Amino acid sequence: MDIIIKYIPYAQIGLALLLIIGILLQQRGAGLSSTFGGSGVGYSTKRGAEKVIFQFTIVIAVLFITACILAVRFG
Repeated sequence: MDIIIKYIPYAQIGLALLLIIGILLQQRGAGLSSTFGGSGVGYSTKRGAEKVIFQFTIVIAVLFITACILAVRFG
């Protein structure tokens, strides 16, 4: 168990970087700016690479939260 505790901070750094990349790769213009006169597109489904990036971001976020909980619990 000591080996796992030793590498949790490195895992957190790696997961944080992957999470940042995943968030930055999300579609532009889907934020608050569209509320104030941006694109008039309503609801659209995610397809192809956009869906894969979205799911990747969710998985990385869950792994990051799990690593943080483990760090608090055992660190």
